[in-house]
Amino acid sequence: MGEKTRLLYYALWIMHPVLQAGIAIFMIRRRLLQRFKFFFAYILTQIISFAVIFPAYVWHSYSAAFYLYWGCTAVSVVCGFLVIHEIFVDVFRTFHTLRDLGTVLFKWAGLVMLLVSVVVSVSTNSAQMGPFMQGIVTAQRCVRVVQVGMVLFLLFFAHYVGVTRKQHSFGIALGFGSFAVIELILISSWVGHHLGGSWLSILNLTAYNCSLGLWLGYVAVVRPARDINRSLLQSQRWEQSLSDIQHPVSADSLIPMFEGMVDRALAHTRPVVENRSMASAAGAGAGADTSTSSFNAVMRAASKT
Repeated sequence: MGEKTRLLYYALWIMHPVLQAGIAIFMIRRRLLQRFKFFFAYILTQIISFAVIFPAYVWHSYSAAFYLYWGCTAVSVVCGFLVIHEIFVDVFRTFHTLRDLGTVLFKWAGLVMLLVSVVVSVSTNSAQMGPFMQGIVTAQRCVRVVQVGMVLFLLFFAHYVGVTRKQHSFGIALGFGSFAVIELILISSWVGHHLGGSWLSILNLTAYNCSLGLWLGYVAVVRPARDINRSLLQSQRWEQSLSDIQHPVSADSLIPMFEGMVDRALAHTRPVVENRSMASAAGAGAGADTSTSSFNAVMRAASKT
């Protein structure tokens, strides 16, 4: 690595904690910690990772930098997966049943990724990477794929759940997804021997800085509140269908249903019956008055004769 390339590499690397500190400050000011606590934890872990890895790398303590790097990468993978679940919960927070189903699916996905990482680390025998390194890299790539899937989901189905591109959850997912796409492309280029060396690291650092800049823009600007009315009827039908499956109606509940139907029918017919009764009473009263008048007329005529 040349001197100019090394300076560019250091400059791009030093920009990480600067942008991440700005993100953390704006998250505290905008009171976003409650909604995105795992994302905030992810930002803090990245700042701590730079604080322990960069000095070791600059002081040429490569052994310490090696173990610190892979330890921090493992923590970053776990936090990245938790951030994906946090974004999913925020997107579906008005749809409780869909959110619960997604939480179960995320738990199973995390278990599957863990099993795949263990299997790959045990079965792969590489001279360049140890078993634990293989496991961490495999888990990281799985998380990247899930992040890309989350972005694609929000791009195509955000309007079904009332999420716009101006909201924080969409911006966080977009930052992770765009960086994941670029990183996977760079990994494919490295495996295919199309790109390597220092430029691979520089492009990776540049892509991550772009994601950090995107997150900083999303948390720095006040975003509009989520419009619940934007959620379409189709997503509401999904929610209702899952609720019916989770809480089926028992046979005993048909009796209260029929009772309610009878009560409503009686409530509709009661005004008609009351009106008819009042009309009959009025008619009977009118008839009684007519009969009394006729009887009085007959009696007056008889007294005159």
